[in-house]
Amino acid sequence: MASDLSSLLNSSRALNSHLSRPDLPSVNLSLDQIEAQSRRLVSRQPGASSDADRANYLLAQAHVDAPALANSIAHLNTSSTFSPLQPLQDTDVSGYLRHAHEQNLISTIEEGRRETQEHFYRLLEERSHKDWEAKKRRVFEELGGRATSDSKALAEMKKSFHGKAALAASTGPSLTLQMQSKMMAYDRAISELNAARLRGTSCPIIHLLMQAAASLNSEPSSQQILQNFHVLAKITSEPPALPPVEHAGAHILNAPLFERKYARVYLGDSDSREAAALRIQIAKGSREALEDQFWDIIERTIQSRPMEARLGGDPSVANKIRAFLLMRYYKNGQWEDRIELVAGQPLWAKLYYLVRTGHAQEALDEALKSQQAIEHREDSFINHFRSWVESPERRLPKPHRDHLQTVYNAHMLHSASADPFKLALYKLMGKLEPSRRTVSQVTMTTEDWLWFQLAMVDEEEEGGLRGLTEVLLSYGERHFDGTKKGVWPGVLLMCGQFERSVAALWEHPETEIEAVHLAIALAYHGLLRVPSRAETSDISPLTLSPLSPPALSLPMLIWRYVRQFVKMDAKEALQYVYCVCLSADQGDGVGRENVETAWELVRRIIVLAHSGPAWEELVGGFRPDGTRFSGIIEQGATLLHLQNTAQYNEQILIRAARDSEENDRIPEAIKLYNLAGDYGTVISCLAQALGNTLAQPAGESDKGKIIERTAVEILRHYERTNRAVGKDRDAAVRLLRIREALNAKSSGRFDVVLEIIESTDLIPLDGDVAKITRKAEEFKDLHDALQRNLQVYLPLTMEALAAVHQSIKNSATAETTRQMTLTTLRKKSRSLMVFGGILKYRMSPDVYSYLARLDVEIAL
Repeated sequence: MASDLSSLLNSSRALNSHLSRPDLPSVNLSLDQIEAQSRRLVSRQPGASSDADRANYLLAQAHVDAPALANSIAHLNTSSTFSPLQPLQDTDVSGYLRHAHEQNLISTIEEGRRETQEHFYRLLEERSHKDWEAKKRRVFEELGGRATSDSKALAEMKKSFHGKAALAASTGPSLTLQMQSKMMAYDRAISELNAARLRGTSCPIIHLLMQAAASLNSEPSSQQILQNFHVLAKITSEPPALPPVEHAGAHILNAPLFERKYARVYLGDSDSREAAALRIQIAKGSREALEDQFWDIIERTIQSRPMEARLGGDPSVANKIRAFLLMRYYKNGQWEDRIELVAGQPLWAKLYYLVRTGHAQEALDEALKSQQAIEHREDSFINHFRSWVESPERRLPKPHRDHLQTVYNAHMLHSASADPFKLALYKLMGKLEPSRRTVSQVTMTTEDWLWFQLAMVDEEEEGGLRGLTEVLLSYGERHFDGTKKGVWPGVLLMCGQFERSVAALWEHPETEIEAVHLAIALAYHGLLRVPSRAETSDISPLTLSPLSPPALSLPMLIWRYVRQFVKMDAKEALQYVYCVCLSADQGDGVGRENVETAWELVRRIIVLAHSGPAWEELVGGFRPDGTRFSGIIEQGATLLHLQNTAQYNEQILIRAARDSEENDRIPEAIKLYNLAGDYGTVISCLAQALGNTLAQPAGESDKGKIIERTAVEILRHYERTNRAVGKDRDAAVRLLRIREALNAKSSGRFDVVLEIIESTDLIPLDGDVAKITRKAEEFKDLHDALQRNLQVYLPLTMEALAAVHQSIKNSATAETTRQMTLTTLRKKSRSLMVFGGILKYRMSPDVYSYLARLDVEIAL
């Protein structure tokens, strides 16, 4: 045993003999001593030296001397940051200027960077705030204008704009009396527009809207809105009125066509010649509107201060301008500084204001009257001015402009005493320095400045109207609305940004109504671009894309407007929906999408409108003699681009009927199916509706009464015309008879109940077991509504039997007759129980127990 242990010890010692190395010393330390030695070694090493060494090694491979750079940074003297790298001598002027120039560049770059950063964050904040306001506003609109709406409104808020379930959308906040009066004023204009479209004639819609806006003078924003409509009227060259068609020279073929007049050019290639001509027309129309506005201001100013004006007996345009200049620039017996007198009068100012008010020919006449005095100062002015006035586009040939540029540079550009109005005239004639957009004492107001920019626009140079638009958009709304609210939409309108203009009006609640009607007028004239359904946002009607021009969702705008009164006045809401199809000719499938959206909105109106005579006037109906009359929608089918009656039935009536079913408006759905000629669906729907209302107590449901009344009228008409014969019609007749039995029960006439039930042939009561079994087997083939109401008419029959049994039992009739009648009633009761026993599992246990109890009472 000892030898075994010693051999085991020797073999264990030999286990690690192959690991020993004679050249290494052995370690004779305990584990604690080894740990202490390790900790001492670690404490002697610097913590980051290995990392720093590795970093220096890597940088050295890239030829970077890290220690030298660190030393330079440590000894950097920041006080000499902006001093020259090499000292400049006091006499080194060029070196000093070069250094100053470099420092100016550096400071300018830094200042520009800082301003850009501040501008970016400011725009980001404004955009975030605007988006938040838009989303918040959309939520409140969906909630009906209240933050504490019911669960139904919350559910409706989740429905999308294009979704079918939006048929039950809320109708917006309640309208104030002021809003209602404004809406009514504009409603008449839209109705006249659609009436003209149905006749195939043009309509001066802008002037009709102007008349509506003029009737609302109490509105603080009405003057600015009137001016916007006036600008659009000038752009489109729309006359105030059209001669009546009955007039001898006003044949419909000779009448001007306004509808979609500019659509082809506006929606086409923006670089085409026609598009450039349209931009010239937009600038000209906007300029003329500003000229009319300023002339009206001059006349009102003269009328308000006649003593200062000293107009005298001369009502000419030139004399009114003279009077206005006297009031504005003549103070304390002398003219203001820099006003140059020619022939004893401020001729340059007079000429400018004549041009500013749109009286260029009168300005030329005034210049010719003082030709000698003018040529004494500016010898070539008259010739240039005549050529400019007589030019249709107010544009001089290049040699003339070059000569004007020379005179302008030599005598006016750097002169501190030059008449500002003469300088403005030279700039206008020669389109000089278009980037310098202001002239002191001339462009004092926003309207003056805008007119000057539009007069300087040249489509062949500086980007034309598009270049001006970029400048105005870079300024933004804040720049123009600082002193007077509501100017920004007008600015956008004048530079041809029609979609942005409508969106800017829509952003302010007080001008939402005007935004909708301005959009309709633009669409009528073909000056509105509508986005595709995929590009349309649920938050904002305006769609902006870097790859395409701005677009405005007219359907969204119109629906958000009309849903406020769609339940109260569906006819007027329909008039607005007709306008959605104005853009039906837009390409890339957008026009077709708008037509389909208009159909969807019509269906929404049908479902949301209140029932009654007004609803039937909307969709049509049947007279008492059975003849059909068309509704307003069908009469305006051409405005909805519905080609025939079949398309009208399919797209409007049948689909509106389905939507009505989904929204639990069964009577309306039945009438719509009937109008569409889908008689089979009418009867099927009637049967289902009667089955659903049968279990309700009579008199407790107005809806049930309406369904029953509708069913009676339709079934009477169908029986007379032999329509929809079959299982559904039989079921509807039987269900109506059951309802009659229920009404008889309510009035206590149980014998009538029994008679009616027997006439329906639903329950076998003659005691024939074979017949009872056959009837029970045929039960599964009955209409679903009859099967579902087994628990209604089976207990009703048994109750009638029990009541009649009790009545006969207590009567004073002859005993033989009474016993015969009671035996018959017991036979019928037993037949009913056998029939019910076969169909036991189609009823609840309580109903069957109730039948059994009544059967026992009858048997006693």
